[in-house]
Amino acid sequence: MDTASFHAEKGATIIQKVKTFLNQPRFVRNFSLLTTLFCTEVLVASVLYGINAALPHEAGYYETIHTGGGRVVHFVIAFSALFAAFAFLRYRTELKSILTVPCPIRWRLLALHLAALILFLFASVGVYGGRLTGNAAKLAAIGWLCAAFLAAVSAALAFLPWNVWSGIAHATRMLWLYAAAAALFICSAASWMQSLWQQASWLTFQLVRLFLVPFVANIVVKPERMRIGTQGFTVKIEDACSGLEGIGLLLAFACLWLVLFRKQARFPQALLLLPLSIVALFLLNSARIAALILIGNAGARDIAMGGFHSQAGWIAFNFVAFGSAILARRWSWVAVQPQTGSSGIEQAHSNPSLAYLAPFLAILAASMISRAASGSFEWLYSLRFIAALAVLWLFRRSYSQLRWSWGALAPAAGALVFFAWIAADRMIHGSMSMPAALAAASTPVRAIWIGMRILGAVLTVPIAEELAFRGFLMRRFVSDDFDSVPFQSVGWMGILGSSFLFGLMHGRQWLIASLTGIVYALFVRKTGRIGDAVAAHAFTNALLAAMVLIFGQWQLW
Repeated sequence: MDTASFHAEKGATIIQKVKTFLNQPRFVRNFSLLTTLFCTEVLVASVLYGINAALPHEAGYYETIHTGGGRVVHFVIAFSALFAAFAFLRYRTELKSILTVPCPIRWRLLALHLAALILFLFASVGVYGGRLTGNAAKLAAIGWLCAAFLAAVSAALAFLPWNVWSGIAHATRMLWLYAAAAALFICSAASWMQSLWQQASWLTFQLVRLFLVPFVANIVVKPERMRIGTQGFTVKIEDACSGLEGIGLLLAFACLWLVLFRKQARFPQALLLLPLSIVALFLLNSARIAALILIGNAGARDIAMGGFHSQAGWIAFNFVAFGSAILARRWSWVAVQPQTGSSGIEQAHSNPSLAYLAPFLAILAASMISRAASGSFEWLYSLRFIAALAVLWLFRRSYSQLRWSWGALAPAAGALVFFAWIAADRMIHGSMSMPAALAAASTPVRAIWIGMRILGAVLTVPIAEELAFRGFLMRRFVSDDFDSVPFQSVGWMGILGSSFLFGLMHGRQWLIASLTGIVYALFVRKTGRIGDAVAAHAFTNALLAAMVLIFGQWQLW
């Protein structure tokens, strides 16, 4: 067989496999495809047309659509996420029969969706472009509404037939109403919380003053300017310093915890954790600002306004969030079966998730501490490596059932991710040179810092992240008893869900990080060995380290 025939046959085989995959009547696959399509289109439309922009236009339904379009999109996203999450958690048994219903993709409806999407994009130019007036603007608004509705309905029916949607509605009972109410609350909470910023800032100001009294003799107080501090160092309490954003995040964490561990908690007693956590976080936020003033007054201004200012809030949030979770499992008034004091190893055997999550959480905690204690440069990066290594050693026996060997394809997968990461980095960041603080350090100090950075990147970080996202989270989507789930049995819901959360941990690079997570997850599912994902991850990080040191691409670190 000649080369051309070989490649033609190979291409035909790949196309046939893609067609076979797309024509499989599987609910989870189609639902995943629908979700991916919906999220991608919303993201593209938001970036291209700025759905939150405010343009002056005549009163009437045109202005209502223009100013309310973004809010509608936010509501739909929040409703879809809440409904899907609670349907999966609460009505999993009732939905089992629906998961077996044949769901072939209806290509004609998908074509109709594409046509409606094109019409929607053209109408968006008129609605958000600011160039149309009068009747033309009104026609554009009507077309925008109709096209959006037709695109949504045609996509939903293209991937899942009507009998599936009606079956979901029947199985989940009144969940749609609860999810709609919660989504409406979430979408309106931002403006509602902004109205409380001034009052919350004033209360924060007074608490900071109270915390400073035992340590500062002559406190500088300027209430009219919301400035407080000492003779040598003062800060201004802005609205964002009130801690309301952290409280909103804490509420989301607490609600998620109450849903996931609802069987281990007593209701309504468990709801008391919400106000207690809010009060604790508000007090810690005020204590954080007071500590910042004391640090700045002691002469460490760079640390106060740099690492401490940005990281102490996260430390307080994690302390309250995880502290409330631990309290809820040990407080007999709240927990159904309260845990008694035990060692870390004993807890790992009774709660396997601890062994999988602890190394990753140790890195997060160490990073917050090291950044909080640093100024413009994180000199204590080695704390991350030491903390992760200590926790991995502590729980080493809990990982004995995992397969840590890896094959020859692992480095190839790592190299593939590396090239994709570099391509994505070129679109997001420019080239950055070595940080000035590190460049000015002595050669031994610089060599030690770089050496610890490499050790963390190629050793502890790959192991900790793969244990958390592939070892735990990916299988947790399949069953509560995740430790008994073989990697080969993980479906697309676990792969996509864990990969998306993995991506969110990487900030602005969330998209390429999510795709990276999918590559590692597919590799683990195919081989059944977590060692393959760890090796691929480590090889990717090693190549990135080489780019940093050889070519000076310090933005990669």
